[in-house]
Amino acid sequence: MNAPALHRAAGERAIARCDALGVAPYSDADSGLYRAWLTPAHRAAQAAVAEWMGQAGMATRLDAASNLIGRYEGEHRDAPALLIGSHLDSVRDAGRYDGPLGIMLGIECVAALHARGERMPFAIEVIAFGDEEGSRFPASMFTSRAVAGTLAPGALDGVVDAAGVSVAQALAGWGLEAAQFHQAARRPDEVIGYLEAHIEQGPVLEAEGLALGVVTGIAAQLRFEVSVRGRAGHAGTSPMPLRADALTAAAECVLAVEAVAREAASDLVATVGRMQVLPGATNVIPGRVSFSLDVRAGDNARRDAGAAQILHRFEAIAAARGVQVEAVQVQDLAASPCDTHLVELLAQAVETQDIAPRRLVSGAGHDAMVMRALCPTAMLFVRCDGGISHNPAERASAADAGLAVAAMLDFIERLGAIRGN
Repeated sequence: MNAPALHRAAGERAIARCDALGVAPYSDADSGLYRAWLTPAHRAAQAAVAEWMGQAGMATRLDAASNLIGRYEGEHRDAPALLIGSHLDSVRDAGRYDGPLGIMLGIECVAALHARGERMPFAIEVIAFGDEEGSRFPASMFTSRAVAGTLAPGALDGVVDAAGVSVAQALAGWGLEAAQFHQAARRPDEVIGYLEAHIEQGPVLEAEGLALGVVTGIAAQLRFEVSVRGRAGHAGTSPMPLRADALTAAAECVLAVEAVAREAASDLVATVGRMQVLPGATNVIPGRVSFSLDVRAGDNARRDAGAAQILHRFEAIAAARGVQVEAVQVQDLAASPCDTHLVELLAQAVETQDIAPRRLVSGAGHDAMVMRALCPTAMLFVRCDGGISHNPAERASAADAGLAVAAMLDFIERLGAIRGN
Protein backbone atom coordinates (compact mmCIF):
# COMPACT_ATOMS: atom_id res chain seq x y z
CA MET A 1 0.00 0.00 0.00
CA ASN A 2 1.46 3.41 -0.98
CA ALA A 3 1.81 6.31 1.46
CA PRO A 4 -1.40 8.19 0.47
CA ALA A 5 -3.42 4.99 0.83
CA LEU A 6 -1.81 4.27 4.21
CA HIS A 7 -2.67 7.77 5.40
CA ARG A 8 -6.28 7.41 4.19
CA ALA A 9 -6.57 4.12 6.08
CA ALA A 10 -5.11 5.78 9.18
CA GLY A 11 -7.67 8.59 8.91
CA GLU A 12 -10.51 6.11 8.56
CA ARG A 13 -9.31 4.19 11.59
CA ALA A 14 -8.96 7.38 13.68
CA ILE A 15 -12.51 8.47 12.86
CA ALA A 16 -13.89 4.97 13.47
CA ARG A 17 -12.26 4.86 16.89
CA CYS A 18 -13.72 8.23 17.84
CA ASP A 19 -17.12 6.92 16.77
CA ALA A 20 -16.62 3.78 18.85
CA LEU A 21 -15.96 5.95 21.91
CA GLY A 22 -19.18 7.87 21.33
CA VAL A 23 -21.50 5.23 22.79
CA ALA A 24 -21.83 3.03 25.89
CA PRO A 25 -19.82 2.08 27.85
CA TYR A 26 -17.77 5.16 26.96
CA SER A 27 -20.52 7.64 27.89
CA ASP A 28 -21.95 8.47 31.32
CA ALA A 29 -25.29 9.46 29.72
CA ASP A 30 -28.14 7.11 28.81
CA SER A 31 -28.39 8.80 25.42
CA GLY A 32 -25.83 10.90 23.60
CA LEU A 33 -22.24 11.41 24.71
CA TYR A 34 -21.14 12.75 28.07
CA ARG A 35 -17.78 11.53 29.36
CA ALA A 36 -16.65 13.30 32.50
CA TRP A 37 -13.31 13.05 34.28
CA LEU A 38 -12.79 10.10 36.67
CA THR A 39 -16.07 8.37 35.85
CA PRO A 40 -16.79 4.80 34.71
CA ALA A 41 -17.03 6.03 31.10
CA HIS A 42 -13.66 7.73 31.40
CA ARG A 43 -12.11 4.54 32.79
CA ALA A 44 -13.61 2.46 29.96
CA ALA A 45 -12.36 4.92 27.34
CA GLN A 46 -8.87 4.84 28.83
CA ALA A 47 -8.83 1.04 28.66
CA ALA A 48 -9.77 1.08 24.97
CA VAL A 49 -7.23 3.77 24.11
CA ALA A 50 -4.50 1.96 26.06
CA GLU A 51 -5.14 -1.14 23.96
CA TRP A 52 -4.85 0.90 20.74
CA MET A 53 -1.64 2.48 22.00
CA GLY A 54 -0.21 -0.97 22.68
CA GLN A 55 -1.13 -2.15 19.19
CA ALA A 56 0.76 0.86 17.79
CA GLY A 57 3.94 -0.16 19.60
CA MET A 58 3.74 1.97 22.73
CA ALA A 59 4.25 1.11 26.39
CA THR A 60 1.43 2.62 28.46
CA ARG A 61 1.13 3.97 31.98
CA LEU A 62 -1.18 6.10 34.12
CA ASP A 63 0.47 9.08 35.79
CA ALA A 64 -0.33 10.53 39.21
CA ALA A 65 -2.89 12.93 37.71
CA SER A 66 -4.82 10.11 35.93
CA ASN A 67 -3.43 10.91 32.45
CA LEU A 68 -2.99 7.93 30.13
CA ILE A 69 0.45 8.05 28.46
CA GLY A 70 1.74 5.85 25.66
CA ARG A 71 5.49 6.03 25.00
CA TYR A 72 7.32 5.08 21.82
CA GLU A 73 11.04 5.08 22.50
CA GLY A 74 13.48 7.01 20.34
CA GLU A 75 16.79 5.89 18.91
CA HIS A 76 18.19 5.95 22.44
CA ARG A 77 16.25 4.90 25.52
CA ASP A 78 15.35 7.70 27.93
CA ALA A 79 15.66 10.33 25.18
CA PRO A 80 13.51 13.43 25.76
CA ALA A 81 10.06 13.19 24.22
CA LEU A 82 7.86 14.99 21.75
CA LEU A 83 4.44 14.99 23.40
CA ILE A 84 1.34 14.57 21.23
CA GLY A 85 -1.91 14.91 23.10
CA SER A 86 -5.46 16.04 23.62
CA HIS A 87 -8.31 15.20 26.00
CA LEU A 88 -10.68 12.27 26.49
CA ASP A 89 -13.40 14.07 28.47
CA SER A 90 -16.38 15.77 26.86
CA VAL A 91 -19.09 18.33 27.50
CA ARG A 92 -22.67 17.15 27.97
CA ASP A 93 -24.47 16.08 24.79
CA ALA A 94 -21.13 16.22 23.01
CA GLY A 95 -19.74 15.47 19.59
CA ARG A 96 -17.34 12.56 19.15
CA TYR A 97 -14.22 14.27 17.80
CA ASP A 98 -13.48 17.21 20.10
CA GLY A 99 -10.45 15.88 21.97
CA PRO A 100 -10.34 12.17 21.10
CA LEU A 101 -9.47 12.82 17.45
CA GLY A 102 -6.16 14.42 18.45
CA ILE A 103 -5.30 11.36 20.54
CA MET A 104 -6.22 8.96 17.74
CA LEU A 105 -4.15 10.91 15.20
CA GLY A 106 -1.16 10.75 17.55
CA ILE A 107 -1.60 6.98 17.85
CA GLU A 108 -1.74 6.68 14.06
CA CYS A 109 1.53 8.61 13.70
CA VAL A 110 3.28 6.24 16.08
CA ALA A 111 1.69 3.21 14.39
CA ALA A 112 3.08 4.37 11.04
CA LEU A 113 6.59 4.81 12.44
CA HIS A 114 6.39 1.45 14.22
CA ALA A 115 5.26 -0.32 11.04
CA ARG A 116 8.32 1.08 9.26
CA GLY A 117 10.61 0.20 12.14
CA GLU A 118 11.56 3.86 12.35
CA ARG A 119 12.77 5.64 15.47
CA MET A 120 13.36 9.35 15.98
CA PRO A 121 16.20 11.08 17.85
CA PHE A 122 13.50 11.68 20.47
CA ALA A 123 10.82 9.54 22.03
CA ILE A 124 7.15 10.17 21.21
CA GLU A 125 4.56 10.16 23.97
CA VAL A 126 0.84 10.29 23.23
CA ILE A 127 -1.08 11.75 26.18
CA ALA A 128 -4.81 11.43 26.83
CA PHE A 129 -5.60 14.22 29.30
CA GLY A 130 -8.58 13.87 31.64
CA ASP A 131 -10.41 17.15 32.22
CA GLU A 132 -9.84 19.78 29.56
CA GLU A 133 -13.55 20.62 29.37
CA GLY A 134 -14.18 21.10 33.10
CA SER A 135 -17.63 19.56 32.67
CA ARG A 136 -17.62 17.80 36.04
CA PHE A 137 -15.78 20.18 38.34
CA PRO A 138 -16.00 24.01 38.21
CA ALA A 139 -12.44 24.47 36.90
CA SER A 140 -10.69 22.68 34.07
CA MET A 141 -7.31 21.44 32.84
CA PHE A 142 -6.25 20.09 36.22
CA THR A 143 -4.49 17.16 34.55
CA SER A 144 -2.53 19.13 31.95
CA ARG A 145 -1.65 21.77 34.55
CA ALA A 146 -0.25 18.96 36.69
CA VAL A 147 1.95 17.76 33.81
CA ALA A 148 3.08 21.31 33.02
CA GLY A 149 3.94 21.90 36.68
CA THR A 150 1.68 24.95 36.96
CA LEU A 151 -1.03 23.61 39.28
CA ALA A 152 -1.01 25.81 42.36
CA PRO A 153 -0.67 24.14 45.78
CA GLY A 154 -4.10 23.52 47.20
CA ALA A 155 -5.81 23.92 43.80
CA LEU A 156 -7.74 20.68 44.35
CA ASP A 157 -8.76 21.49 47.93
CA GLY A 158 -12.49 21.82 48.42
CA VAL A 159 -13.32 21.37 44.73
CA VAL A 160 -16.51 19.30 44.41
CA ASP A 161 -18.85 18.28 41.60
CA ALA A 162 -22.62 18.82 41.50
CA ALA A 163 -23.15 15.68 43.59
CA GLY A 164 -20.78 16.90 46.29
CA VAL A 165 -18.00 14.46 45.35
CA SER A 166 -14.59 16.05 45.83
CA VAL A 167 -11.67 15.70 43.43
CA ALA A 168 -9.81 13.85 46.18
CA GLN A 169 -12.65 11.35 46.56
CA ALA A 170 -12.90 10.85 42.80
CA LEU A 171 -9.16 10.23 42.56
CA ALA A 172 -9.30 7.78 45.47
CA GLY A 173 -11.89 5.79 43.52
CA TRP A 174 -9.19 5.29 40.89
CA GLY A 175 -6.55 4.32 43.45
CA LEU A 176 -4.89 7.74 43.12
CA GLU A 177 -4.08 10.28 45.83
CA ALA A 178 -4.71 14.00 45.62
CA ALA A 179 -1.57 14.56 47.69
CA GLN A 180 0.51 12.95 44.92
CA PHE A 181 -1.24 14.71 42.01
CA HIS A 182 1.70 17.06 41.48
CA GLN A 183 4.02 14.11 40.86
CA ALA A 184 2.70 14.10 37.28
CA ALA A 185 4.84 17.19 36.60
CA ARG A 186 7.44 16.76 33.87
CA ARG A 187 10.87 18.35 33.85
CA PRO A 188 11.65 20.65 30.91
CA ASP A 189 14.69 18.55 30.01
CA GLU A 190 12.40 15.52 29.52
CA VAL A 191 10.35 17.20 26.79
CA ILE A 192 11.23 18.83 23.45
CA GLY A 193 7.76 20.06 22.49
CA TYR A 194 4.02 19.49 22.47
CA LEU A 195 1.84 18.96 19.39
CA GLU A 196 -1.96 18.91 19.54
CA ALA A 197 -4.28 18.15 16.65
CA HIS A 198 -7.90 19.24 17.09
CA ILE A 199 -11.02 19.92 15.08
CA GLU A 200 -11.23 23.63 14.38
CA GLN A 201 -14.56 24.14 16.20
CA GLY A 202 -15.16 27.03 13.82
CA PRO A 203 -16.12 27.65 10.18
CA VAL A 204 -12.98 29.28 8.73
CA LEU A 205 -11.31 26.24 7.18
CA GLU A 206 -14.51 24.96 5.63
CA ALA A 207 -15.35 28.41 4.24
CA GLU A 208 -11.93 28.58 2.60
CA GLY A 209 -11.98 25.01 1.30
CA LEU A 210 -9.03 23.90 3.44
CA ALA A 211 -8.71 20.58 5.24
CA LEU A 212 -6.06 21.73 7.71
CA GLY A 213 -4.96 24.90 9.46
CA VAL A 214 -1.99 25.98 11.56
CA VAL A 215 -2.72 27.59 14.93
CA THR A 216 -0.59 30.59 15.87
CA GLY A 217 -1.99 31.03 19.38
CA ILE A 218 -4.90 30.49 21.78
CA ALA A 219 -7.15 33.19 23.21
CA ALA A 220 -7.05 34.24 26.86
CA GLN A 221 -9.86 33.02 29.16
CA LEU A 222 -11.42 33.99 32.46
CA ARG A 223 -14.10 31.94 34.20
CA PHE A 224 -16.29 33.04 37.10
CA GLU A 225 -18.95 31.48 39.29
CA VAL A 226 -21.58 34.16 39.89
CA SER A 227 -24.10 34.08 42.73
CA VAL A 228 -27.16 36.35 42.93
CA ARG A 229 -28.89 36.49 46.34
CA GLY A 230 -32.34 38.00 46.58
CA ARG A 231 -35.29 37.19 48.85
CA ALA A 232 -37.53 34.17 48.34
CA GLY A 233 -41.23 34.78 48.84
CA HIS A 234 -44.71 33.60 47.96
CA ALA A 235 -45.47 34.13 44.26
CA GLY A 236 -49.08 35.09 44.96
CA THR A 237 -48.76 37.43 47.91
CA SER A 238 -45.60 39.44 47.21
CA PRO A 239 -46.32 42.69 45.33
CA MET A 240 -44.05 43.32 42.34
CA PRO A 241 -42.52 46.59 43.66
CA LEU A 242 -41.52 44.90 46.95
CA ARG A 243 -39.74 41.89 45.47
CA ALA A 244 -36.01 41.14 45.44
CA ASP A 245 -36.20 38.51 42.70
CA ALA A 246 -32.83 36.84 42.19
CA LEU A 247 -33.81 35.37 38.82
CA THR A 248 -34.92 38.60 37.16
CA ALA A 249 -31.72 40.23 38.43
CA ALA A 250 -29.70 37.32 37.03
CA ALA A 251 -31.52 37.61 33.72
CA GLU A 252 -30.53 41.26 33.50
CA CYS A 253 -26.94 40.26 34.32
CA VAL A 254 -26.94 37.74 31.48
CA LEU A 255 -28.16 40.39 29.04
CA ALA A 256 -25.43 42.73 30.33
CA VAL A 257 -22.83 40.04 29.55
CA GLU A 258 -24.06 39.86 25.98
CA ALA A 259 -24.25 43.65 25.63
CA VAL A 260 -20.67 44.26 26.81
CA ALA A 261 -19.25 41.70 24.38
CA ARG A 262 -21.28 43.06 21.46
CA GLU A 263 -20.47 46.68 22.21
CA ALA A 264 -16.74 45.89 22.26
CA ALA A 265 -16.85 45.24 18.49
CA SER A 266 -13.66 43.19 18.80
CA ASP A 267 -12.72 39.55 19.33
CA LEU A 268 -14.10 39.74 22.90
CA VAL A 269 -16.67 37.01 23.56
CA ALA A 270 -18.58 36.35 26.79
CA THR A 271 -20.91 33.47 27.61
CA VAL A 272 -23.25 32.30 30.34
CA GLY A 273 -23.56 28.58 29.77
CA ARG A 274 -25.05 27.24 33.01
CA MET A 275 -27.60 28.52 35.52
CA GLN A 276 -29.20 27.12 38.70
CA VAL A 277 -32.34 28.62 40.25
CA LEU A 278 -33.30 28.06 43.90
CA PRO A 279 -35.54 27.04 45.51
CA GLY A 280 -36.89 26.05 42.09
CA ALA A 281 -40.64 25.91 42.86
CA THR A 282 -43.33 27.32 40.57
CA ASN A 283 -45.00 29.30 43.36
CA VAL A 284 -41.86 30.71 45.01
CA ILE A 285 -39.97 33.84 43.96
CA PRO A 286 -36.38 32.74 43.35
CA GLY A 287 -34.13 33.68 46.25
CA ARG A 288 -30.84 32.57 44.83
CA VAL A 289 -29.41 32.03 41.35
CA SER A 290 -25.94 30.90 40.39
CA PHE A 291 -24.49 30.96 36.89
CA SER A 292 -21.22 30.54 35.05
CA LEU A 293 -19.43 33.33 33.19
CA ASP A 294 -16.77 32.72 30.53
CA VAL A 295 -14.90 35.70 29.04
CA ARG A 296 -12.34 35.37 26.22
CA ALA A 297 -10.29 37.54 23.87
CA GLY A 298 -7.16 37.26 21.77
CA ASP A 299 -5.05 39.07 24.34
CA ASN A 300 -5.12 39.43 28.11
CA ALA A 301 -5.78 43.19 28.13
CA ARG A 302 -9.00 43.02 26.06
CA ARG A 303 -10.22 40.04 28.06
CA ASP A 304 -9.56 41.72 31.41
CA ALA A 305 -11.13 45.01 30.34
CA GLY A 306 -14.24 43.20 29.15
CA ALA A 307 -14.54 41.19 32.36
CA ALA A 308 -14.12 44.32 34.48
CA GLN A 309 -16.89 46.10 32.56
CA ILE A 310 -19.22 43.11 32.97
CA LEU A 311 -18.62 42.96 36.73
CA HIS A 312 -19.20 46.72 37.00
CA ARG A 313 -22.60 46.31 35.34
CA PHE A 314 -23.41 43.48 37.75
CA GLU A 315 -22.82 45.89 40.64
CA ALA A 316 -25.18 48.45 39.14
CA ILE A 317 -27.88 45.84 38.57
CA ALA A 318 -27.55 44.59 42.15
CA ALA A 319 -27.92 48.11 43.54
CA ALA A 320 -30.94 48.90 41.39
CA ARG A 321 -32.74 45.65 42.22
CA GLY A 322 -31.87 45.31 45.91
CA VAL A 323 -29.99 42.02 45.55
CA GLN A 324 -26.42 40.90 46.17
CA VAL A 325 -24.19 39.73 43.33
CA GLU A 326 -20.89 37.98 44.01
CA ALA A 327 -18.52 36.83 41.25
CA VAL A 328 -15.71 34.43 42.19
CA GLN A 329 -12.95 33.86 39.65
CA VAL A 330 -12.33 30.14 39.21
CA GLN A 331 -9.96 30.11 36.24
CA ASP A 332 -7.46 32.42 34.56
CA LEU A 333 -5.77 31.21 31.39
CA ALA A 334 -3.53 33.74 29.70
CA ALA A 335 -3.27 34.10 25.94
CA SER A 336 -0.93 31.41 24.66
CA PRO A 337 1.08 32.01 21.47
CA CYS A 338 2.43 28.87 19.79
CA ASP A 339 6.18 28.50 19.23
CA THR A 340 7.13 30.34 16.03
CA HIS A 341 9.70 27.72 14.99
CA LEU A 342 7.27 24.82 15.42
CA VAL A 343 4.52 26.82 13.69
CA GLU A 344 6.78 27.22 10.68
CA LEU A 345 7.68 23.50 10.63
CA LEU A 346 3.99 22.61 10.84
CA ALA A 347 3.12 25.06 8.07
CA GLN A 348 5.74 23.42 5.84
CA ALA A 349 4.30 20.00 6.67
CA VAL A 350 0.78 21.16 5.76
CA GLU A 351 2.01 22.70 2.51
CA THR A 352 3.59 19.34 1.60
CA GLN A 353 0.02 17.98 1.45
CA ASP A 354 -0.79 20.57 -1.25
CA ILE A 355 -2.77 22.62 1.27
CA ALA A 356 -2.19 26.36 1.67
CA PRO A 357 -0.92 26.74 5.27
CA ARG A 358 -3.70 28.91 6.68
CA ARG A 359 -2.68 30.42 10.03
CA LEU A 360 -5.38 31.25 12.57
CA VAL A 361 -5.95 31.95 16.28
CA SER A 362 -7.97 29.52 18.38
CA GLY A 363 -10.84 31.10 20.26
CA ALA A 364 -11.37 27.82 22.11
CA GLY A 365 -9.07 26.77 24.93
CA HIS A 366 -6.93 23.66 24.64
CA ASP A 367 -4.43 21.76 26.78
CA ALA A 368 -1.74 23.28 24.52
CA MET A 369 -2.20 26.65 26.24
CA VAL A 370 -1.26 25.06 29.56
CA MET A 371 1.59 22.98 28.14
CA ARG A 372 3.29 26.14 26.85
CA ALA A 373 4.64 26.68 30.37
CA LEU A 374 6.57 23.41 30.04
CA CYS A 375 7.78 23.40 26.43
CA PRO A 376 7.31 24.87 22.93
CA THR A 377 3.84 24.10 21.53
CA ALA A 378 2.19 23.70 18.14
CA MET A 379 -1.40 23.00 17.10
CA LEU A 380 -2.94 21.60 13.92
CA PHE A 381 -6.59 22.29 13.16
CA VAL A 382 -8.71 19.80 11.20
CA ARG A 383 -11.77 21.07 9.30
CA CYS A 384 -15.16 20.23 10.83
CA ASP A 385 -18.53 20.33 9.10
CA GLY A 386 -20.20 23.71 9.46
CA GLY A 387 -17.75 24.65 12.20
CA ILE A 388 -20.08 22.81 14.60
CA SER A 389 -18.66 21.51 17.89
CA HIS A 390 -19.87 20.70 21.42
CA ASN A 391 -22.89 19.24 19.64
CA PRO A 392 -23.88 15.73 18.48
CA ALA A 393 -23.83 17.11 14.91
CA GLU A 394 -20.03 17.57 15.16
CA ARG A 395 -18.36 15.91 12.16
CA ALA A 396 -14.88 15.48 10.71
CA SER A 397 -14.07 13.44 7.62
CA ALA A 398 -11.78 10.43 7.36
CA ALA A 399 -10.13 12.06 4.35
CA ASP A 400 -9.22 15.16 6.34
CA ALA A 401 -8.03 12.99 9.24
CA GLY A 402 -5.77 11.12 6.82
CA LEU A 403 -4.27 14.41 5.63
CA ALA A 404 -3.71 15.37 9.27
CA VAL A 405 -1.78 12.11 9.88
CA ALA A 406 0.37 12.80 6.79
CA ALA A 407 1.11 16.37 7.92
CA MET A 408 1.90 15.31 11.48
CA LEU A 409 4.27 12.59 10.25
CA ASP A 410 6.00 15.13 8.00
CA PHE A 411 6.31 17.48 10.98
CA ILE A 412 7.82 14.68 13.08
CA GLU A 413 10.31 13.84 10.31
CA ARG A 414 11.33 17.50 9.94
CA LEU A 415 11.79 17.83 13.67
CA GLY A 416 13.76 14.59 13.69
CA ALA A 417 16.10 15.86 10.99
CA ILE A 418 16.77 19.02 13.03
CA ARG A 419 17.27 17.18 16.31
CA GLY A 420 19.48 14.59 14.66
CA ASN A 421 22.00 17.16 13.38
